[in-house]
Amino acid sequence: MSTTLVTADELAAHLDDPHWRIFDCRHDLQDIGYGEKAYLKGHIPGALFLHLDRDLSGEKNGANGRHPLPGKEAFAAKMAACGVGPDTQVVAYDNEGSIFASRLWWMLRWVGHEKVAVLDGGVPCWRRAKREFETAVPTYPPAPFAVRAGALPYGADDVLERLDDPQFLILDARAPERFSGEEENLDPVGGHLPGAINRFYFDNLDDAGCFFKTAEELREEFDAVLKGRLPQNVIQQCGSGVTACHNLLAMEVAGLNGSRLYAGSWSEWCADPSRPIATGE
Repeated sequence: MSTTLVTADELAAHLDDPHWRIFDCRHDLQDIGYGEKAYLKGHIPGALFLHLDRDLSGEKNGANGRHPLPGKEAFAAKMAACGVGPDTQVVAYDNEGSIFASRLWWMLRWVGHEKVAVLDGGVPCWRRAKREFETAVPTYPPAPFAVRAGALPYGADDVLERLDDPQFLILDARAPERFSGEEENLDPVGGHLPGAINRFYFDNLDDAGCFFKTAEELREEFDAVLKGRLPQNVIQQCGSGVTACHNLLAMEVAGLNGSRLYAGSWSEWCADPSRPIATGE
């Protein structure tokens, strides 16, 4: 069972394995049709496509952020329709440093499915290994996927209660300029949660921005940020609950298990003017 990362060789060895299911999660926040077009142009054999807005997010109401979670039952029904059963090994990939694949990884853990991993390196890794792509869209028989107890996200009130608790750490995965509030091109308000620390998700990757750093490198870097705090007391946050999953996955790779996602993240937080905000580094 793979629960964090798989290599291209590992995935290639299971392309014909009926107990494995592959999902293409490519996306562009500025061009929401990009991922599906790229998938149809060529994808890893056997992969199905999942769209961030349609499949990995729920309905927006103006106060719950840009990518609110869907209902658990609706997401479970989607997985069942894709042929994911309780014993299926799921592998997610994208072309964006694994940020969207990490969202699917976390969501499956959220509904109690532990057998899920991310293809380390994504599309660039698969291409670099000279592996084949295909254009055919596969179909699979439905499977009996059911919601089980899984990872618990935090809500805005949960985070608010912990803002001044020194045992907790809020880790913001956004780029430094968005964290500081100097630049904000996605949300109407710039800044960050008071007391949060910036850990740009891209820092989890190697110098080429492709593969995750080694577990040892990640452990050293996150230990320096946690400063002795328990991993279970880390609140993962970003703009809309997507790239925060990348930090959560990186901590799991490093053996720092149990941090929790603030699913609504900054886009939900800043929608309520009564919530405190901070700017600067």
